[in-house]
Amino acid sequence: MRLPPVTALRRIDTVRLIPSRFADQEDSVLAPLAEDDAHLRELFELDNATNARLLGEQGRLAGIGIDELVFGVPNFRMINAAFCYPRPEGSRFNDGERGAWYCAFEEDTALAEIVFHKTVEYQEIDRFDDSVRYQALLADFSAGFHDLREAPAFADCLDARSYVASQRLALELLGGGSLGVIYPSVRRAGGTNLACFRPALVNNVRRGSAWQLTWAGGPTPRVEQVARDV
Repeated sequence: MRLPPVTALRRIDTVRLIPSRFADQEDSVLAPLAEDDAHLRELFELDNATNARLLGEQGRLAGIGIDELVFGVPNFRMINAAFCYPRPEGSRFNDGERGAWYCAFEEDTALAEIVFHKTVEYQEIDRFDDSVRYQALLADFSAGFHDLREAPAFADCLDARSYVASQRLALELLGGGSLGVIYPSVRRAGGTNLACFRPALVNNVRRGSAWQLTWAGGPTPRVEQVARDV
């Protein structure tokens, strides 16, 4: 299989948006549900038994080994979670067994990606009535990635409606030791995304801006920057 060219990338302040509730301590959301300390311990035990990130950090996930995950660096749990919690159907450059760290070179591109995918969810239930806060995670990269920005032979990997070709390419790249893929955003003209395959390459993760996305009856949300979560 012919592969895309590799580009040496040095990029700071790439942007990944996640729901703000996941940017908090991973167990803190359970605290309000507990009646007392004993009940809280029971909730933690139940959560830990099915927590994909914790299973991955114990070497108990099929898609990624414990030797690939990261420990002891700031925000390592959020890095690991990106690889341990893939969508069941996968995403553009990963399947349902192993995730990737998706981020954008530009904040507007990261927002466009999130808006598109959330809007599709609301279209499926025919209801546009929700408000969600997102936290930006900034990260730096310095490595060589396969690059689709000027690779017309791989245009089918940028299909706006299908991930079949892109997931097939990703499987081939991952098996060959690829570090990830740089690709043009399908959701924002002129934008650029990165799908990083290796947790150890996600460097200097820290919080950026926070955003409130509000759907009020229609498919186009109101997008507001809000005070950064702490």
